Amino acid sequence: MPGHEARTEVPGRYRRAVVPHIMVDDADAAIDFYRRAFGAREDFRIDAPGGGVLHAEITVAGATLMLGDAGVDEAEAASFAAPAALGGGTSVTLHVFVPDVDGLAERAEAAGARIVQPPRDMFHGDRTVILKDPSGHLWVFLTHLEDVPREELRRRPAAAG
Repeated sequence: MPGHEARTEVPGRYRRAVVPHIMVDDADAAIDFYRRAFGAREDFRIDAPGGGVLHAEITVAGATLMLGDAGVDEAEAASFAAPAALGGGTSVTLHVFVPDVDGLAERAEAAGARIVQPPRDMFHGDRTVILKDPSGHLWVFLTHLEDVPREELRRRPAAAG
């Protein structure tokens, strides 16, 4: 439903989180995609001496994300890999709370993201979209709609069938 906006504050336990560091095959292209699709801001970058991005930091909806080129010598030495090197799969999904998940989903799809699950209101009190970016990383964007008490949170999935 376009126009959904956060109705309550994002729960405190999600306001501070572990900072993810992802590897991609073309960090310049990834940063450009994140800027167009998610409204990201590039905060910091260290270019690798032989070309590529050794380390960059961007902000997406107030959350910090670190990234770099998987093909940079320093990354290869530490065995970092982009999803394509893993057969297109990833073991990590990145969750970010945003004020308007529907608007973000439209912008991300137009920029080249693949929608895995369209925006919908979920039992846990958040409107949620799941998408895959062109680098192969999975993202879950959420707009917090309601605080759901724990007992209700346990009951809702069973009631949904």
